[in-house]
Amino acid sequence: MNEPVTVVVTRRVKAGRQAEYEAWLTQLLRDVTALPGYLGTTVHRPPPGGPREYTSVFRFDSIASLRAFESSDLRRHALQAVSSLVEADAAWRQLSGLEFWFSPPAGTVVPQPSRARMAIVMVVVVYALVLSIGQLVGVALAGAPSAMRLLVTIVIEVALMTWVIMPRLTRVLARWIYR
Repeated sequence: MNEPVTVVVTRRVKAGRQAEYEAWLTQLLRDVTALPGYLGTTVHRPPPGGPREYTSVFRFDSIASLRAFESSDLRRHALQAVSSLVEADAAWRQLSGLEFWFSPPAGTVVPQPSRARMAIVMVVVVYALVLSIGQLVGVALAGAPSAMRLLVTIVIEVALMTWVIMPRLTRVLARWIYR
């Protein structure tokens, strides 16, 4: 099964090179939108006077799409272009599935997501899934024991939340969740 994958890239920009880095980043984000399987990027910028660390969160629809990006000429050229603007090689961290629903990368300077808003999103999603999937499984497996129907319902709901609903919903609601 193809599973969306998230890559968190942290770079420390050389002093006085932030404007050039921003221009490089803008161009990179423009270029990657044409890649197959690219789902989007969130950039966490440093606060004024802060440590000059930028964290970019790239999302791809599968590990294969990520690997294609990693081996692309686009990435190779981008890394060559940025090397003079940063203090060292970037720190890369790959995440997938549940672990990145609501967790921004460690060390970012953005506010943490609102716990109340995360709870609201989760309640709405779980409620909708329990009602809809529960009904469908109940009809499809009417003769099965209730424990079996419950297990099938949970498996379907968790899979939908992990790979379909939450990655898309958190992208759509990100501004509201982090407000």
